[in-house]
Amino acid sequence: MNFPVTPAVRVLREHKVEFVPHLYDYEERGGTRHSAAALGVDEHAVVKTLVLETDARKALIMLMHGDREVSTKQLARTLKVKSVQPCEPATAQKHTGYLVGGTSPFGTRAKLPVYVERTIFELPRIYINGGKRGFLVEIEPRVLSELLPVEEVEVAI
Repeated sequence: MNFPVTPAVRVLREHKVEFVPHLYDYEERGGTRHSAAALGVDEHAVVKTLVLETDARKALIMLMHGDREVSTKQLARTLKVKSVQPCEPATAQKHTGYLVGGTSPFGTRAKLPVYVERTIFELPRIYINGGKRGFLVEIEPRVLSELLPVEEVEVAI
């Protein structure tokens, strides 16, 4: 299969991570429901990469199950900050180097703290963005903690 060699793919290759590339037709605002349906997988195993910021404008990455949302109030409490909200798309791109809809936690422009919903690590395999719209990589969840500065949280709703 011919797939894009993104900064995320370079990081995975550099660390000799086994991954399975999956391409699908990207759909604006289709989200994880569309990508899960296109690949024929459970949306719960498709992990979305969200770029958020605190009230002090500190950026962070939140990894969440595709079929769940982030309780920003609970995340703010966990981080001991006043509030957390999504970054504007241009700000997210500045921090990560990726377009919204194609954001991977691997190979980001800036080193950002990464928070992961705890139950993601209970899955046998996950599908996470490979650094381009319409491109997911299938990996074992342990790869997240092996390659990223992750902290497990429980903020799903």
